[in-house]
Order: sequence, then C-alpha cells, then structure tokens
Amino acid sequence: MDVLKLIILVIVLMAFVVAALATKILLKKGGEFPNTHIGGNKYLKSKGISCAQTEDKIEQAKARKELRFKKIFLDESDTIGSC
Repeated sequence: MDVLKLIILVIVLMAFVVAALATKILLKKGGEFPNTHIGGNKYLKSKGISCAQTEDKIEQAKARKELRFKKIFLDESDTIGSC
C-alpha cells in the first residue's frame, strides 16, 4: 500500500512540475517553446555558425552539384581479352 501512495505522489508531483513549466506558454498569448537550437541563436548566426546537421546538408548539396556523372563509353580496343 505504501508503494501505491508513493507512485500516486510522484505522478501528482510530476503533473505539478509539468504544469508549472508550461504556465508561461499556456498563459502568454501566442506563447511557444523557446528555440534552443543552434540555428535559432542570433549571435551564432551572425558569426556564420550553424548546427552540424545543417552544415552536413549544405556540404552534401554542394557535393551533389559538383558531381555530375556522364555516360562513359569504353573503347573496345582498350579492353584486354575482349570477344
């Protein structure tokens, strides 16, 4: 019975903590969670710093633009043991 009381107490406390953390968001008109992502930081953005995932996406896009594969035709005289 003591374990059940403890579980109920923990659930009530967790609900209170979640409600307390969300009061600013719930009560403020147009409230939303703060953007804690590196890309949302104005200081880092002014320095040209972004998150690793964004940097990776940019570099992959550059690599795709640089690599444009064309059809390769083999000269049959260059092959060894051709039929």
